[in-house]
Amino acid sequence: MKCAIYGAGAMGTVLGAYIAKAGKEIDLINRNQKHVAALKEKGAHVVGTVEFTQKVRALLPSEMTERYDVILLMTKQRDNAQIVTFLKEYLKEDGALCTCQNGLPEPKIAEIIGADRTLGCAIAWGATFRGEGVSELTSDPSALTFSLGAYGKGNHLQDVKALLECMGQVTVENNFIGARWSKLLINSTFSGLSTVTGGTFGDVSVQKASRRVAQRLIKECIDVAKAADIAVEPVQGHRIDKLFDYQGRLKKAISFALIPVAMKKHGKLISSMLQDLKKGKTCEIDFINGVVCEYGRKVGVATPFNDRTVELVHGIEEGKYPISFANIARYDDLIRR
Repeated sequence: MKCAIYGAGAMGTVLGAYIAKAGKEIDLINRNQKHVAALKEKGAHVVGTVEFTQKVRALLPSEMTERYDVILLMTKQRDNAQIVTFLKEYLKEDGALCTCQNGLPEPKIAEIIGADRTLGCAIAWGATFRGEGVSELTSDPSALTFSLGAYGKGNHLQDVKALLECMGQVTVENNFIGARWSKLLINSTFSGLSTVTGGTFGDVSVQKASRRVAQRLIKECIDVAKAADIAVEPVQGHRIDKLFDYQGRLKKAISFALIPVAMKKHGKLISSMLQDLKKGKTCEIDFINGVVCEYGRKVGVATPFNDRTVELVHGIEEGKYPISFANIARYDDLIRR
């Protein structure tokens, strides 16, 4: 079986290294020439909460010649139409493209390659690019989990499961949209605020001012999911929709206290969107918090905290705001309501 990771950057390099370490063949494909050259010459060096170096097969897109049974897509969503159309020519007729992106990218991907060839995976761990050939795993090794699902019939679903199990625990979700929404809840809250503040997920969860905003972002996601009739799936065995939903003051206080506990194993993570902004790139906030806002409008649920996060991140992109914890004060008018 021919397999590839397309977009083998921070997370793709780590995942590819684990898969290769387990003795399975997989191509790591990336447009960064220096990164690919380093992977070819020295292998994939994984640092952080684990450390090892693994020989891998790395390619530039221009070096692709074969058609694949499975392609794991780990690029940003902004260029999905162009990238998925390109990859369609390198996917076997019965092959599968598994998007490991954030948000809800599956419907638009299925329009290009067909529903049966579209799989999706929500990843509950993080990594940071540290230089050519080097990626830092920032999550605890005990928290390396994947939620996998099929958009259609699920070509090669079990094959993809076996690949991902080279790194961590894989749950095949019958309610895949619910699993996607669980990851969207976490990303819109902690990736969004990491991008706004420049802090880690742990920083955001520990500091009380940012935690108050995080709590409201979580609540908006839960309220939108309820209105959209989406059953939010558990994350690593925890019913986050039950733990963090609240009506009265007591439940609200409990959910506030639980936020740093929930983020303990992922405290060192920083948002990939923050990494993009620091490199002067446009980030994918519209595909994360923006999705919550879009669904909210459809089902008639207000999402002021997600709206403000999108506004602030675009403001940072435009040079209107700095990346700073001081940006948390820009939510104060919403907190007072």
